[in-house]
Amino acid sequence: MEENQPKTGKFSLNYGLILGGISVIFGIMLYTQDMHTSQSPALMIIGVVLAAVITFIGISNFRKANEGFLTLSQALKIGAGIALISAIIAIIYNLVLVNVIDPDTPSKIMDARLGPALESGEITQEQFDVQKEQSIKFWWMGYPFLLILNILIGLVLGLVSGLILKKAKPAY
Repeated sequence: MEENQPKTGKFSLNYGLILGGISVIFGIMLYTQDMHTSQSPALMIIGVVLAAVITFIGISNFRKANEGFLTLSQALKIGAGIALISAIIAIIYNLVLVNVIDPDTPSKIMDARLGPALESGEITQEQFDVQKEQSIKFWWMGYPFLLILNILIGLVLGLVSGLILKKAKPAY
């Protein structure tokens, strides 16, 4: 009798939605604390740790559903899938944030990024204004970059999780 194999897509979707939901909640929390434009490395580390934990849990649960077996390719698929789904949710949240909730977000972020260079004299006020204007004009280009970067991180997390959890089915 043929047993039903669990589908990597189902796990990618479920855990991608979980990670995306947690990311949106984290983003809303940052917005309410007026930290959504912060360039703090700690916030980026928290995001990667959340992604790593959710990806590991998703791959681990797939392995349990697959009778304790996991191939590296399955782990990579799940890791990339989780990252893709969560990135799409993050992009949608970011579009809502930038276009509806706080349209000044890109300007605030560019002030935070370029402000120290202006204050230290590395750039002039004119250079600051031109760079800020160009960055805001091409803000939308960050979305494909975010999507690609997220998938690459998902592949790495899937690879690491797969190497830790991999267990091949016996040949007999």
